[in-house]
Amino acid sequence: MTPSLPRAILLMASLLGAGAARAEPVRAALDSGVVVGEQSGGVSVFKGIPYAAPPVGPLRWAPPKPVAAWTVEHKADAFGRVCPQPAGPGGKTNLGGVRGPGSEDCLYLNVWAPKGAAKAPVMVWLHGGGNVAGAGSLGAYDGSAFARDGVILVTLNYRLGALGFFAHPALTAAAGPDEPLGSYGLMDQIAALQWVQKNAAAFGGDPANVTLFGESAGGTDTLALLAAPSAKGLFARAIVESGAGWDAQPSLTRAESAGAVLASQAGAPAKATVEQLRAIPLASLMAQPAGLIRPIVDGRLLLESTPEAFAYGHYFHLPLVIGSNSYEASLMRTLNISTEAAMAVAPPSVLAAYADLPTDNAKAIAMFTDAFMGAPAHWIAGKDSAGPSWLYHFSYIPERFRGVLPGATHAMEIAFVFDSWDKIGEEGEGLTASPEDLAMTKVVHSCWVAFAKTGVPACDGAPAWPAFTKTSDTLIDFDRETTLKTDFRAAQYKAQEAVILPRLLGH
Repeated sequence: MTPSLPRAILLMASLLGAGAARAEPVRAALDSGVVVGEQSGGVSVFKGIPYAAPPVGPLRWAPPKPVAAWTVEHKADAFGRVCPQPAGPGGKTNLGGVRGPGSEDCLYLNVWAPKGAAKAPVMVWLHGGGNVAGAGSLGAYDGSAFARDGVILVTLNYRLGALGFFAHPALTAAAGPDEPLGSYGLMDQIAALQWVQKNAAAFGGDPANVTLFGESAGGTDTLALLAAPSAKGLFARAIVESGAGWDAQPSLTRAESAGAVLASQAGAPAKATVEQLRAIPLASLMAQPAGLIRPIVDGRLLLESTPEAFAYGHYFHLPLVIGSNSYEASLMRTLNISTEAAMAVAPPSVLAAYADLPTDNAKAIAMFTDAFMGAPAHWIAGKDSAGPSWLYHFSYIPERFRGVLPGATHAMEIAFVFDSWDKIGEEGEGLTASPEDLAMTKVVHSCWVAFAKTGVPACDGAPAWPAFTKTSDTLIDFDRETTLKTDFRAAQYKAQEAVILPRLLGH
């Protein structure tokens, strides 16, 4: 991916939190030591808590190790360093909403908790950014609204790019027989979930009531973790926002080949040792193309791809909310996909399902949106219907973007989910939401809160959202009027499924 998103998307996921308010210190006793955060307005905030040892030196491209305990109180009033990632153009935020340099010492998380919480539900957020960018410290992910509504919110950093998703023959040869390989970013996410199991009670949380949720790459990773044996029991339910459920994840062999090429281009010798790989300068790694930045099917952490796991029932059958936005094709510019290219690769059976659209551009936009997010979400909701599952479609366009955007862009739902309008903006300045925007925010945010608390997404001021079944095929559409829709885009989703799934499943 390139680090250039339309400004409207960057506005939905950007840096920095709220301005300073009067706060008093608040403490939590963790398994590693005492942390001191800040409490204000009934919300306790702990920033920059290390949840694993810094993955540097001999721990680069190694599974995360426990953080060293401390005996002196650890100040948790500032966000930790972000993980290394490409810079944005001209000093602006990159595709993950981050500005400025990162550090390999980046495995930190943040906690927002209600004052005096006891057995509160916990939500753990995995940020988006294509697994090459992003951070848990973005203002768009501020957890204050969740905490005010009785939910503990945890955000985290995880290794990205070639540091987070990388395989090499030397690393495989040096690993223990059961040691996971390649998907170090996923391993970090599992380590953070294990940290939550050990430490949720210190903030007044219930480790038996954890909801894992994420957007874009974070949603894709959430789906992968639903099929990762080592993640079993670490969360009770999940939410996937615009996660690529039909992700063609590479085998270990393919990832090793790509990793060998990347290491060579970064200056490592042809048959580099593990020590030589770990000695590659960070700048040399960051200068290389991103490569295969997605979860790797290594046979240890991941036994099969996400499509295979859901097709054959090899995943945790948990309550699941899943959905996508009406203009996911906003990503076409980011991925350098032109209308002409999209039309050229579309098979006749798929084109026939979009014949009623007036232009090639309209067809390309609809086909991308459906194939990349809409149809996979629909398919996964059907596979997990016994979970049960709930399917959504987010169509609402904020008032300021009406007439400018043809639909709800990728990531546009985030401000509504987090109720973080005063924290977002490319400069961290916040956005003014209209009364109608705030009314929709109340609806969407309440769905997520209710799901975390009860396992059922009951939404304030909206129709009762029925669980998805293949026979009813009903979703909720968050638009200016939130409605239920049955057999939504059925012909288009069926056409996409018939072409894409056989290729992913090898038949």
